[in-house]
Amino acid sequence: MANNKSSKKDIRRTAKRTALNRTIRSRIKTLDKKAFDAKDADSLKLSGAALASAVDKAVKKGIVHANKAARIKSRLAKAAAKLAK
Repeated sequence: MANNKSSKKDIRRTAKRTALNRTIRSRIKTLDKKAFDAKDADSLKLSGAALASAVDKAVKKGIVHANKAARIKSRLAKAAAKLAK
């Protein structure tokens, strides 16, 4: 257990950041499921745009690694191309 005042504050700060990061990651997972469950190109385009935006914001904040974001968006583009055919 932390003894210093600053250490206790660090613990509080970490808990707050962890909770926020967890909600953002969870939101990305939810958007991912919605996008890949889309049955037509229009719904995929709408949900895909929301997913790409959320992923880019998460990368900007350092919550998601840039390579993971690129992989998600690549899979999204691949799925859109498949539905367009």
